[in-house]
Amino acid sequence: MESTAQRRLKAIQGHLVPITHVLDSHVQTSTTASEFFHSQGYSVVLPEKLNTGKWNVYRSVRSPLKLISRLPEHPEIGTLHDNFMHAIEAFKDYNYLGTRVRGDGTVGEYKWMTYGEAGTVRLAIGSGLRHHGLLEGACIGLYFINRPEWLIVDHACSAYSYISVPLYDTLGPDAVKYIVNHADVQAIFCLPHTLNTLLSFLSEIPSVRLVVVVGGIDEHVPSLPSNSQVKLISFAKLLSQGHSDLQPFCPPKPEDIATICYTSGTTGTPKGVILTHGNLIATIAGASLTLKFCPSDIYISYLPLAHIYERANQVLLAYYGGAVGFYQGDNLKLMDDLAALRPTIFCSVPRLYNRIYSGIMNAVQTSGVLRKTLFNAAYNSKKQVIISGRNPSPMWDRLVFSKIKGMLGGRVHFMGSGASPLSPDVMDFLRVCFGCQVIEGYGMTETSCLISCMDKGDNLSGHVGSPNPACEIKLVDVPEMNYTSEDQPYPRGEICVRGPVLFQGYYKDEVQTKEVIDGDGWLHTGDIGLWLPGGRLKIIDRKKNIFKLAQGEYIAPEKIENVYAKCKFVSQCFIYGDSLNSCLVAIVSVDPDVLKDWATSEAIKYENLGHLCNDPRARAAVLTEMDAIGREA
Repeated sequence: MESTAQRRLKAIQGHLVPITHVLDSHVQTSTTASEFFHSQGYSVVLPEKLNTGKWNVYRSVRSPLKLISRLPEHPEIGTLHDNFMHAIEAFKDYNYLGTRVRGDGTVGEYKWMTYGEAGTVRLAIGSGLRHHGLLEGACIGLYFINRPEWLIVDHACSAYSYISVPLYDTLGPDAVKYIVNHADVQAIFCLPHTLNTLLSFLSEIPSVRLVVVVGGIDEHVPSLPSNSQVKLISFAKLLSQGHSDLQPFCPPKPEDIATICYTSGTTGTPKGVILTHGNLIATIAGASLTLKFCPSDIYISYLPLAHIYERANQVLLAYYGGAVGFYQGDNLKLMDDLAALRPTIFCSVPRLYNRIYSGIMNAVQTSGVLRKTLFNAAYNSKKQVIISGRNPSPMWDRLVFSKIKGMLGGRVHFMGSGASPLSPDVMDFLRVCFGCQVIEGYGMTETSCLISCMDKGDNLSGHVGSPNPACEIKLVDVPEMNYTSEDQPYPRGEICVRGPVLFQGYYKDEVQTKEVIDGDGWLHTGDIGLWLPGGRLKIIDRKKNIFKLAQGEYIAPEKIENVYAKCKFVSQCFIYGDSLNSCLVAIVSVDPDVLKDWATSEAIKYENLGHLCNDPRARAAVLTEMDAIGREA
């Protein structure tokens, strides 16, 4: 007699073996070259329960029968500590962490620390924390921007079973105070300029026993009152104490908590997302089936390490032995850092890509008829070749695009985008102008970052790819917004996720945890998606961020903001409306350089930017451009 499990497996395999049949009936494939993938598509469709007859759960075609939870080539890596130990063993003498800023504050070329050297410092810092009596399971706060010490402290936390708690450098004192108290943080690492903020409410964070000043000089570290329960020392001092009293590692288990990431708290107080070592290893294990890097790769780190996007990038880079160069800490000097580092991997967010796009397109428009004609001819020709799946001629790069590629240092072979939707025309623009692989991903802190990601060789833009092999996705009907699985031509609904990447819940908040994870273990993301041909996910709306205008029309403000952000005059846009009014209000922050250039071309004289913004001609020009962009979309 066959067991129930065997019958189920046979039933599923019966549907999976002819994958083309599954895709024919559930995901209509297109015959264009850009959508062709081994004639099988990018996802396979499975039933959630065999007795429903409803095929609605999508998995990556790379691992349809089993969700990935370990790195296929290194299944022994189960924790972040294991991952870093693997990196030290495999890439001991390779460059790992690089900075330009010297001790005296001057800026030069990048200076590097190897994986082996970083491992030695990590051992001393972890030993130093043990020396101060911190036991496994203690929460350690990281209250500073990206720099080598951030990753070293995080590695120390993994090696000694501490829980790292990122504290956004941009958070106000109230939010920092709330997180420190909520997570019972016992030690905080901060910079000299954030130390004063911290000291101003030290008496209101009673769990803190140790404050470590990163980048400070011992003599400049202030002394606390003798009756204070808190010890205040420099990073160098902690390093020295650890070296003098080295402690054996206290490695975590995969199910142990690695980090509590607090969301920025757009509504109410921040929520602490509990992620285990197993969660974070699962997400990069799934990503490793799609994203392949190597020890010669160089990555620039400027996206906030307090965000899961940058955090997951770092775990993946350590696995591959890549080098990480840090920016100076000033976004205005990022282009200078790129020129010095010349990275091969560049990950960013749509806001920056939109600025690159509008800056270059504006330069093209004002470059004269001949250059504009040449650019458009090169752009359209190369775009058509890329969409058809062929390799474009290097001629256009030499003639037109080499200067643009030089903006990021000239060596970038991979560009990643995440955090919010990237418009298809900007995606196409990046692929054409930078001549490299450009991939958009979709994720959340609650899913340890990656939910889905574009597949290599997929040249269709306007979607976020197929499921991470470490999770499965389904769309749930949202009848009040008229989104259902029966929608034609594409099924639509709220994106729900399940699998080993899923977080363990919100820290000390069972009520909000139950609001987002249902009884079957599905996380309800609040995002609305649809399935494109081939099993690619496209995000089209947001469930919560909608409201009705007086005439009953539903509005998704983020969608409108993203449209107008593409206007050359607009640096940021905020949309507001309510159910008592029939139209929306937009608050627009202009790009000062673009507006000033326009004023010069129109021979308009002005005293300052405020004066120019109030000029009726300037307002009319901005509005005309916004109207054109709006009609286009």
